[in-house]
Amino acid sequence: MFVSFFLELRQAGVPVSLREYLTLLEGVEAGVPGYSVENFYYFSRAAMVKDERHLDRFDQVFGHVFKGLELLDGVFGAEIPEEWLRKLAERHLSEEEKRQIEALGGWDKLMETLRQRLEEQKKRHQGGNKWIGTAGTSPFGAYGYNPEGVRVGQEGNRNFRAVKVWDQRAYRNLDDSVEIGTRNIKVALRRLRRFARQGAPTELDLDDTIRSTARNAGLLDLKMRPERHNAVKLLLFFDVGGSMDGHIRVCEELFSAARAEFKHMEYFYFHNCPYERVWKDNSRRGTDKIPTFEVLRTYPADYRVIFVGDASMSPYEVFQPGGSVEHWNEEAGAVWMHRLLETYSRAIWLNPVAEGRWPWFESIQALRQMMGGRMFPLTLDGLDRGIRELTR
Repeated sequence: MFVSFFLELRQAGVPVSLREYLTLLEGVEAGVPGYSVENFYYFSRAAMVKDERHLDRFDQVFGHVFKGLELLDGVFGAEIPEEWLRKLAERHLSEEEKRQIEALGGWDKLMETLRQRLEEQKKRHQGGNKWIGTAGTSPFGAYGYNPEGVRVGQEGNRNFRAVKVWDQRAYRNLDDSVEIGTRNIKVALRRLRRFARQGAPTELDLDDTIRSTARNAGLLDLKMRPERHNAVKLLLFFDVGGSMDGHIRVCEELFSAARAEFKHMEYFYFHNCPYERVWKDNSRRGTDKIPTFEVLRTYPADYRVIFVGDASMSPYEVFQPGGSVEHWNEEAGAVWMHRLLETYSRAIWLNPVAEGRWPWFESIQALRQMMGGRMFPLTLDGLDRGIRELTR
């Protein structure tokens, strides 16, 4: 099982080595994860994954390889009343009595019998040898004894004889259509890195200090250097129209991740489509608006630009002067989009609307065409594709 797990991780693109595989085996042999599937999941993830970019692939492979750890739907899908398993008595047998109890006859027989019991049983049982209950010799239940059974509802081990424990474990696969989360956004944004050291020397350069001290006959010679930071510059434009209310959280996650990743980042808000003015404070959008021309003059063309919005509006808001729902725009939104894209050639649009629904909206198709096809869904896969586009 572990060999297939190792091989499938490599096939999925997770760079695991033989050393990491041996670490997993050593930990399992030493009992580090114990008998908990959840503990084993976290232990194996820590042993095999060294880069958080690969966590999602690991989860997918883990869910596939160890799906046998999840209890079978056909057997364990039913609800067993808590009353059936309540500990009212506990069965203790002598060694002679234990030897007289025969096993049911293997895994297949055990599972088939359990299916039958689930279909037939109607009430609580205690002390018997057939039904799901407590304090008996039935293969199914708790606080009794059977040489080969399914332990159901018991807290902890007693005889260490159960071949299966009723304990539902389900690890949901992560795919690129789920909410992306701040951690995953940070991972994707890290593709957009170009480190540089500029500005005042505020950070200790340990290597240079050691070299200089050695050359200076052991007298301490401190050397400083500018702080290392991401030199990529980013402009974020967020749509705050009413149709974006359902996407506020994912926009906050993107905003938070970008603020943490980029030293040179500015953000602005717009409504549905960029027009002649944008703003930075939604509570003062009526008074503290910033002319879009000022943005174009202030931030040079080496900035990357990300528009975030659902692009879902009336086509008039894109193509018609005066088409804005909030104010009278002297020039159409398409004109301002053209000016922005003419200045910032490295730009993408992230759309939280499901990609399969884009053909339903004329405005989405129009803005996608203006972007030269550089509109991507706000999912893991879409964000990854968009950042790759910005790094070209």
